[in-house]
Amino acid sequence: MNNKKRVLFVLKRRDDYNAKLHSHIGMSTGLYNSASFMHQMLIDKDVESKLVVVADNNGIDKEVTLYKPTHVIIEALWVVPTKFAVLQKLHPDVTWIIRLHSETPFIAGEGIAMDWIGEYSSFRNIVIACNAPRFLHDIRSYLKSRNNWTKSTTEEKVIYLPNYYPQQYKSKKFDYNKDYIDIGCFGAVRPLKNHLTQAFAAIQFADKIKKKLRFHVNAGRIEMRGQAVLNNLKGLFEQISGQGHELINHQWCPREDFLKICASMDIGLQSSISETFNIVGADIISQGVPLVGSNEIPWITRWASADPTSSEDIALKLHAAYEHPYINALFNRKNLTKYTNETAKIWVKYFT
Repeated sequence: MNNKKRVLFVLKRRDDYNAKLHSHIGMSTGLYNSASFMHQMLIDKDVESKLVVVADNNGIDKEVTLYKPTHVIIEALWVVPTKFAVLQKLHPDVTWIIRLHSETPFIAGEGIAMDWIGEYSSFRNIVIACNAPRFLHDIRSYLKSRNNWTKSTTEEKVIYLPNYYPQQYKSKKFDYNKDYIDIGCFGAVRPLKNHLTQAFAAIQFADKIKKKLRFHVNAGRIEMRGQAVLNNLKGLFEQISGQGHELINHQWCPREDFLKICASMDIGLQSSISETFNIVGADIISQGVPLVGSNEIPWITRWASADPTSSEDIALKLHAAYEHPYINALFNRKNLTKYTNETAKIWVKYFT
């Protein structure tokens, strides 16, 4: 009997897909990049895997029929629970894994989350996967109570599948003789990403070292009422434009181009209020650029972690990264490598 696992990752194509800006198989987003990293890692570990992007719920059956997987991983919340009543009849031997990418403060903004997760748990062969330990604890507690599960059933039905990141690192040479400093605060613009507090910190830091600030963000993805955040960022830099500080907006772009942008930064800034992994921070570190984050990033080195509610503390950590960029990048990479090595073990154990 062949017990070899065949894994199929299924993502939903974003509604704002643009063939000129994005790859032919999907969007250049953190979710797609995250899934592709896991997909390739499984292949490298001799686990059969395929990744597909579909237009909507109705595209799943075709892909499952063609590939005949043992496990289907649905990345994030987008498949309506009632769809599984149909899919389970068509593919009764498939284990369906709904993989969640949020901590509790973030998913609180998804109005359907608790209803859908609860309904998913009613299906025999649906497993809920979390990529963060705290959210894993919350969802296990919730579904254990909802379904009156035993501890062993809860642990079988709600599992931990953390993020993976490829260990492809580059080095960087720094030029601090220029009269400006480039700080990259990338990622989708939404409240919990904490852009405004980080902008205040970056301005304070630039003023302290007597340089003009070029504060780089991604304006192409506005999520969860993030328009107010972007408006305030624009207003802030317009009001201080006479001091030479500048807000620079980058549209969303393919990962290869984004890595080049990351490599051009002097410091990366990701002091968010809620994170499960932070691929943007990993991208920055991969290019040899020092990173300041918060303790929400599970692999960040302690002395590069700033209080996300304090612009003063973020500014202090920015100065430390500026003074010791190579040490910052070295320790962050060391922690990221350790984290991703453990991730690979967890995934391989589950699928072998």
